[in-house]
Amino acid sequence: MKPFLIGIAGGTGSGKTTVARRIYQSLHLDSAVFIDYDAYYRDLAHLSVEERQRMNFDHPDSLDNELLIEHLERLVAGEAVEKPVYDFTRHTRAAESVRIQPRHVILVDGILLFADARLRDMFDLKIFVDTEADVRFIRRLRRDIETRGRTLEAVIEQYLGTVRPMHFEFVEPTKRYADVILPRGGQNTAGIEVIAARIRERLAEKARAEAAATAV
Repeated sequence: MKPFLIGIAGGTGSGKTTVARRIYQSLHLDSAVFIDYDAYYRDLAHLSVEERQRMNFDHPDSLDNELLIEHLERLVAGEAVEKPVYDFTRHTRAAESVRIQPRHVILVDGILLFADARLRDMFDLKIFVDTEADVRFIRRLRRDIETRGRTLEAVIEQYLGTVRPMHFEFVEPTKRYADVILPRGGQNTAGIEVIAARIRERLAEKARAEAAATAV
């Protein structure tokens, strides 16, 4: 039976990755797989460092949707794929990749996940994580300084120059496509458990259907 594809979108720092990982952890590890949309940023190795730093990474064109769509289609068909590894300090793809095996549940998270209709229509369940703007900014500030080697000034400049305007133009409007809007991100334990319980129920239904088909 077709895998259950779940898309989790929301603004930068909204907690969507935390939500995705908590749902993933609530399932049997051999039943689900997690894919981060951030891994599919386009490789900018052909540009100079200065040119890479000037790129708008919050615009839909910065992401390789064709490759992600191809990978999801192959996973649905039961084939393994090689997920890219993105180096955010250099804005290039690393030489290595991560092998992803097909599973009953495929979780994908990313800020612009619902901006492309082709990609959006692939998901059986679309979740939008809705968190206050000031909380999101503080989380992004900490992440970029601590893990991506950015300076305070660079983070603020990028936020005001591209992150904030792109959020209002491309991210926030996709909320209307969501099946579920989850406030407070990873702090919404009750909401996450309700979603996870529905997914486990769906897996149980698939198992019963497969067993019945085998019996016949």
